[in-house]
Amino acid sequence: MASLTEDPDDRDPAPFAPGSGESFGARGSFCGIPHRRHDEAEPGEVVILGAPFDWGASHRPGARFGPKAIREADYLEPDGRRPHLTAGVDPLTELPVVDAGDIPIVGGYIEPSLENIESWVHTVASRGAIPLVLGGDHTIAFPDATGVARHHGFGSIALVHFDAHADTGEDQWGQLHGHGTPMRRLIESGAVPGFRFVQIGLRGYWPPPETVAWMREQRMRSYVMEEIVERGLTTVVDEAVAHASGPGPDGEPPAVGVFLSVDIDVVDPGMAPGTGTPEPGGLTSRQLLDTVRRLGRELEIVGADLVEVAPHYDQPMDITAALANRVVLELTTGITERRRARS
Repeated sequence: MASLTEDPDDRDPAPFAPGSGESFGARGSFCGIPHRRHDEAEPGEVVILGAPFDWGASHRPGARFGPKAIREADYLEPDGRRPHLTAGVDPLTELPVVDAGDIPIVGGYIEPSLENIESWVHTVASRGAIPLVLGGDHTIAFPDATGVARHHGFGSIALVHFDAHADTGEDQWGQLHGHGTPMRRLIESGAVPGFRFVQIGLRGYWPPPETVAWMREQRMRSYVMEEIVERGLTTVVDEAVAHASGPGPDGEPPAVGVFLSVDIDVVDPGMAPGTGTPEPGGLTSRQLLDTVRRLGRELEIVGADLVEVAPHYDQPMDITAALANRVVLELTTGITERRRARS
């Protein structure tokens, strides 16, 4: 153990240093992958960033511990390798995937934290890498997608959004930022136009009719669970892929890429209980895993986030964090398959 009087400069550096050093930050990398400073990201890499932020939660807090839980929810050796059983690729080594640690979060303060998140994500995207942000509550989708859009151009990316909730509220308790408002903020800012949105898995009793009417005015394409059950998930995803990759309704050019935002509560809480606002009647974990891999394979993913894992409601099985860990692996497997097919 180091002495309290020891010169800090003489100590061995920590193997993994989150950006802010907060007590709820992660101390290890995802599956043991290499560490990389976010401002040293290399073209073609997928760069994992943690955003341990949950000051936008309206119901059950705890998603600030999500990045740590997702990184640690794995029973295999932390050797930075995960060859996919059926795909025949190892996305962690082939892409490769690296971990830049946690973004500095200013505890209790929303705006400074969101500014930090946007800055880090933009830095990664501007270096030609793909930022993959582990949340954190869904408030972070606003700075995540904005950071990517700043690099590729406002209005030029599409967004595919898996969620039980539309997150298009005008405000949250009179405030602009919260986990019920990020998609509206993205549309109002021009970062992602409404017609470039695809939402999958909506259900329950929110948002109210006036918000749904606003969504229609923005020409968002939203698939509720009843439609998914009636028509089949494969058909819905077929349309989602076409919508996200095709031209706009008024002749706008196709998006240059797609940002993927996955709220873990899109999955039925019987399979993913560790989340802040569970809503019964969602997708199965198998459906989500297969679909994110397919989207990675069929769409040009330029950024992604995975949010609302709240591990304190996940005990003792950690099944939600384990599912989220595998969402990362399936998405990166799909991206790897896409690159192989194009090479």
